[in-house]
Amino acid sequence: MKFRGHETFFIRKGWLTKGMKYVKRHPDVFVSKEEKPMDVLGIGNNMVKSLRYWMQAVGITKEPTHGKRVQQFTLLGELIYRYDRYLEEQGTLCLLQYKLASNKDEATAWYFFFNEFQMLEFTKDDFIKGLKNYVMMQDGDTSVADRSYQDDFSCIINTYISRSKSNRQQVSPENNIACPLGELGLLDYASQDKIIYRKTMVQPQMISPYIALAIILLQNGDVQEVSLDTLLHAPKSIGRAFNLDMTVLMHLLKQLEQLGEVEIVRTAGLDVVHIMTEYTAQECIEHYYQDILKE
Repeated sequence: MKFRGHETFFIRKGWLTKGMKYVKRHPDVFVSKEEKPMDVLGIGNNMVKSLRYWMQAVGITKEPTHGKRVQQFTLLGELIYRYDRYLEEQGTLCLLQYKLASNKDEATAWYFFFNEFQMLEFTKDDFIKGLKNYVMMQDGDTSVADRSYQDDFSCIINTYISRSKSNRQQVSPENNIACPLGELGLLDYASQDKIIYRKTMVQPQMISPYIALAIILLQNGDVQEVSLDTLLHAPKSIGRAFNLDMTVLMHLLKQLEQLGEVEIVRTAGLDVVHIMTEYTAQECIEHYYQDILKE
C-alpha cells in the first residue's frame, strides 16, 4: 500500500504531457545526475517527485524495481503518447481514471475510495475512518500517519472538484489550476455549507463503446462470460471506477452488443455478458483512437 506519493500535488493540466515528452527523450529524466530534473522539467523538487509518481499511478509509465530507476512507457502510455499526448480526448481521461482507481498498490486511497468505500454521501471524517479500518483489515502491522490520510483525501477532492468551486474566496480565476480528471464529473458537493461530498456518475456519452470494452477486458482478462453484477460492483470494475448504476451500464453494453462485440443474456436469475470480441484491450484502445482520426 502506498500513501501520499503525490507530495500533496494533484495532477496539473499539462503535467502528464510534459512527463511523456521528456520520458520519450530521456528515460532517466527523473533520476539523471548529469541534468537536474528540476531544470529539465521546469518545476520544483517536490513537483518532480509528484509527477514521477503520477506517471506510474495512472499507468503511463513503469519503473524497474531494481537497478537504475529509469522510466519506460507502458503499452497504454505508448498509445496515449502516439495518439493523444495532450489528453484532449475523453476516452483518454477515462483510461487514466480506470488505471488510477484500480491501482491498489500505488494509489491505495484512490483504490479504496472507488472500490471499497460504499458511502455515496460522506464527510472527510467518514472517508478517513473508513480508510483507516481498511488498512488495518488489510495489514494490522502497517502504520500510516494521520497526515498522510488527510493529504490523500484532500488530493482526491482536488482531483475531481476544481479549487474555484471548493475555495471561491481564496482562489482567483487566474490561479485556478484544475485536474484534467475533473472533467469526468465523479465527485461533487452534497452540501457545501456542511462540507458533505457526494459521488456522482459519469455521463454515459463520455465513455466510448470501445473504451468501455477495453476496460471490461482489463478487468476480466480472457474470461468469456461475466455477470452484470461483477461488471457493476466488483473491485476494479467499470461500474466502480465510474460510479455507474445498472441503467448506464446497460446503455454501454447495448452499444457494444449492437457492434457485435458482446451479447447480453438476461434470463431468470442469470444476468451475464458473453464477451464475443476478438480484440485485446490494447486493440480496443487503438480502435478508439483510429475512429477519432477518421472523423
